[in-house]
Amino acid sequence: MSVNFVTAIYIASSVLFILALGGLSNQEKAKRAVWYGIIGMALAIAGTILGPNVTISTWLLPMLGIGAIIGAIVAMRVEMTGMPQLVAALHSFVGLAAVFIGLNSDMDPPAGLMGAELIIHEVEIFVGVFIGAITFTGSVIAYGKLSGILNGKPLTLPGRHALNLIMVLACIGLGAMYVNHAGPWTLWAMTAIAFIFGAHLVLAIGGADMPVVVSMLNSYSGWAAAATGFLLGNDLLIVTGALVGASGAILSYIMCRAMNRNFLSVILGGWGTSTGPQMEVEGEMIATDVASVASDISEASSVIIVPGYGMAVAQAQSAVSELTRRLRDRGKSVRFAIHPVAGRLPGHMNVLLAEAKVPYDIVLEMDEINEDFNDTDIVIILGANDIVNPAAQEDPNSPIAGMPVLEVWKARQVIISKRGQGRGYSGIENPLFFKDNSRMLYGDAKSSLDQILAEIGS
Repeated sequence: MSVNFVTAIYIASSVLFILALGGLSNQEKAKRAVWYGIIGMALAIAGTILGPNVTISTWLLPMLGIGAIIGAIVAMRVEMTGMPQLVAALHSFVGLAAVFIGLNSDMDPPAGLMGAELIIHEVEIFVGVFIGAITFTGSVIAYGKLSGILNGKPLTLPGRHALNLIMVLACIGLGAMYVNHAGPWTLWAMTAIAFIFGAHLVLAIGGADMPVVVSMLNSYSGWAAAATGFLLGNDLLIVTGALVGASGAILSYIMCRAMNRNFLSVILGGWGTSTGPQMEVEGEMIATDVASVASDISEASSVIIVPGYGMAVAQAQSAVSELTRRLRDRGKSVRFAIHPVAGRLPGHMNVLLAEAKVPYDIVLEMDEINEDFNDTDIVIILGANDIVNPAAQEDPNSPIAGMPVLEVWKARQVIISKRGQGRGYSGIENPLFFKDNSRMLYGDAKSSLDQILAEIGS
């Protein structure tokens, strides 16, 4: 395949990737956008394999086939509840690939590089390996926290910020030595330090910040890919990496704004510890039962449903959709309130509701619906904690102080569907559960909703 033809394929792939990213901003266009991305990636792989600079060895095609089969199996088996940790795991592969490519290029450099060209090549190796190493170990730690293998609480070592600064300066110093031809050991030493640095960064970030962490690692993986693209002279990899890196950074910034957090503070592990004693929560949780909830819902004229990770775990989205249909058929106002960081992954709840055929026009973002809770008869919360926590506004020492939340407590009645009395993934106490207008419906969300549906009838 000629160079010009490969270039044409790369341009087409780039356009498809841009269309895919643009389409994902709209629920109705998202499905088509995913297909743009699939076709673009298929073209990119074909163009790269058949390009003039690639030799098809006896190992290449079998490895591609094995990878494709493993990817298809994982994609078909993973539940939506496992999507956040799957995304983190895939980011780790990108980071590790960047490390391997950089080390390989150092051990077997292109022939004929001298002077400025050699220095540029070594800088590309250093940047790619550095970002890739941070992405790899950071993603592994994020996977461990999201899957429950590691504790979600932040690991705050004494002098952790000084330690991070020392590691970064050490990597820069080793990079300078590497470019000055001090030997390959400088690259390997930098790689080891970057591995530790990436792990320490994410270990210091609390579980409530995981949506930002996943998005941040997505950005890192993009910049690692872009650096690798410069190293390999692959224009498409540069463009794709830049798209992923920039979009991930923008999304991380948007989520930090939604959580009223400083972006640099979050990624440096600055959030996760409070500045003083948290406010004592008074009162007790009052339990309710399915019959009472069904009666309350039947009498209400306006209902807002707040989905959280508990809905995803219980796979209750279809039951939610059916409840919505029945209530709307009876002339009741039913809407959904979505917080930007609900579900440990941006867009997690939107995808689940779309999968269950919930109409797009009644799924509203926090800013669109927050003012309406005052005029709402009943709010049903399905496994959400931090995004409906009034401590964000009432307790300046709370770990989520200042974070914009769904002001559900302003409704006439609040029903919280929850498995038990635990504090949830982030471990933060929620005063909402103790308020006079709140009632706790304990049990699996899907089972509870199925019983409610049986009570209210068709």
